[in-house]
Amino acid sequence: MNIGIDLKSAVGEKTGKGFYAFNIAQNLLKIDSKNNYFIYAPNKIAGFEHFKNCTFREIKSSGIFYHLKTAMTAKRDRVEIFLSPSSYILPLFLSKKTRIITTVHDLVAFLFKFHNKKAKIIEKICLKWTLKKSDTILAVSSSTKKDLLDHFKVEPKKIKVVYCSASEEFKPVNKEGLKDFIKKTNLPEKFFLSVGTLEPRKNHVNLIKAFAHISKKYSDQHLIIVGKEGWGFEEIYKEVERNNLKNSVHFLGYLSGKSLVSLYNLAEAFVFPSIYEGFGIPPLEAMKCGCPVIVSNNSSLPEVVADAGILVKPEDVNSIALAMEKIIRTPELREEMIKKGLSQSKKFSWEKSSRVVLNLFQDLR
Repeated sequence: MNIGIDLKSAVGEKTGKGFYAFNIAQNLLKIDSKNNYFIYAPNKIAGFEHFKNCTFREIKSSGIFYHLKTAMTAKRDRVEIFLSPSSYILPLFLSKKTRIITTVHDLVAFLFKFHNKKAKIIEKICLKWTLKKSDTILAVSSSTKKDLLDHFKVEPKKIKVVYCSASEEFKPVNKEGLKDFIKKTNLPEKFFLSVGTLEPRKNHVNLIKAFAHISKKYSDQHLIIVGKEGWGFEEIYKEVERNNLKNSVHFLGYLSGKSLVSLYNLAEAFVFPSIYEGFGIPPLEAMKCGCPVIVSNNSSLPEVVADAGILVKPEDVNSIALAMEKIIRTPELREEMIKKGLSQSKKFSWEKSSRVVLNLFQDLR
């Protein structure tokens, strides 16, 4: 079969959707040498050049023209099945003869007021029709599947849960292996870590308010926040100023790879008080590195961390602060959480998820 995959979201600095698209595509190629794959993206992406059954198509267009040109190119490539891992627009332009699999990561645009306005308009216009046109819908969690069933008239059997995972590079690193990183970065000795785009949904403002309580009691503690600036990020910096925390809250921008692995390994705990997540890859990355996790008690997060993490109410600053203090005051709890987190993280793998997708290709044949 000729299978097409859109990897536009995997170009440049990847976030959740981009990591999902990249890893599902790469693992499909690792486990499947029988089908022919066509990868579509605005620029070449490293990691696909050595697969003999993979053809990379650079689509040098932007906006709506990218989707139109990709659809036309896929038609010329005689693509029989098209996987759209992040776009709700592209499936609408694909040939009626093409079998379509669309991934839905979350329903933020439908459930909350705080969301990027442009993305919200696009999703509200396109998703309903894309769901109808798609032969199969992939939900990244059971929570997202439930949201889809609650908000759209979709046959339950049409939706398949295909979990996200975290790269194999996320793993425990011994102290010797972290020495160079510590010297280069001049990190504080004790810190909590949070990873995610700086935008209202990630709830950094309440995290900083909670850390302000911690900082008063434990002046040696710091908070490191990793993530690129999204929409509405200004309020986050203002909250740091309001609480006079400039010397103990550190913004490192976007990081990936070894630097992020090192931070997870060195952190007291990972704190992720998000308002809503379709899956939430960072807590899984943290658990794979042996870092205790504190996450919100909502959406998919309890599904991802199970009993390995501390669940908090994201709207309750005291709830977040108490969980952070519990990590500081109870070393034995921290050790127990590390063990549970490592065990829980083994339930997810990109290879396992890609095999589910490959079986769906066979079913649509």
